[in-house]
Amino acid sequence: MITIPEFVQNLVPYKAGKSIDELAREKGLTKIVKLASNENPLGPSPKSMGAMSSYINESHRYADPLCHNLVQHLSQINNLAPEMIFAASGSDAILQYIIMTCSNEGDELLTSEGSFIGWYVNSDKLGRKSVKVPLTKDYKYDLDSISKAITDKTKIIYLANPNNPTGTIFSSKELESFFETVPSNVLVVLDEAYTMYVDNDLDFPNGLNYLRENLIVTRTFSKSYGLAGLRVGYAFGHPELIKSMFKVKLSFEPTSLSQVAAIAAISDDEFIRETIELNKRSLSMLRDKLDSLEIKYTDSAANFLMMIFESEEQARKFTIECLNRGLILRHVDTFGIPEGVRINSGTDEETEFAVEVIEQVWELIN
Repeated sequence: MITIPEFVQNLVPYKAGKSIDELAREKGLTKIVKLASNENPLGPSPKSMGAMSSYINESHRYADPLCHNLVQHLSQINNLAPEMIFAASGSDAILQYIIMTCSNEGDELLTSEGSFIGWYVNSDKLGRKSVKVPLTKDYKYDLDSISKAITDKTKIIYLANPNNPTGTIFSSKELESFFETVPSNVLVVLDEAYTMYVDNDLDFPNGLNYLRENLIVTRTFSKSYGLAGLRVGYAFGHPELIKSMFKVKLSFEPTSLSQVAAIAAISDDEFIRETIELNKRSLSMLRDKLDSLEIKYTDSAANFLMMIFESEEQARKFTIECLNRGLILRHVDTFGIPEGVRINSGTDEETEFAVEVIEQVWELIN
């Protein structure tokens, strides 16, 4: 009999949100809108689709393990040396490589409750001890409490800004004050997956302005660029750290097609402009409806917001009843917020459908 390590036995497989096809099979619905996974409702960048179409005949070739062309493009637009840039199959993969590179089994990783589930999953499956500090009452990172929780055993601190699933942010001043408390031998991971959605008027810290030996900034093409299904993430950090991460990275990722799509997406400024405008319009419609129904929600700076209910039971019932009517949302109990339900922005038509369903369900359960 093969012996499975205890920490692996105790793992719970990641459960993604329900897909449109799955719900259609279960309920026989003809009208389904999915606003559960923070995807870009406009689809992929048109330039990416064109680039992939032109490259499809080269799909028999292995991908460039160093992602040279993609790294060069990221280097130019961010004015950083190529040696400071790392690309892999999505932010999830990069978080895994960071943990593998910078910690040992049993080391402590420090973060917040109510944050990105991918960090928790990667920490657990690699046998690291995860230390979590509660969110503030308004569902924000409590950087002061995280600072106080740092010990000699702390190896990595994970911060998401904006945070997923709450969409809340911490300011430049807060981040700068936090850095003053972090020992130089503790790595800070700053996850900026949703940075392109943040309003320019907000005091939001661009992680690239704070790069140092013990900071790595992660970003993705999944959200604003609409390439979630292609899995392309990237990171910026000290050259020695980047070099070490390549030692644990799977060789041929992202795929060659994904790299081509990401390179094309970088230059699609018009698509990004449309994406940001649609996001603002959709979230404004959602906020107006939630305000009229007196449903609480977070102060989100991303492409989603989190509705806040009185209890886990009410949040679950709300999610199920929306699902029964063809609206797929995400109950974020597995993220550590049992009273929360996340909804992302959609097209105008999708958002109109969403507000109709939300009103119907709210009247039903109250």
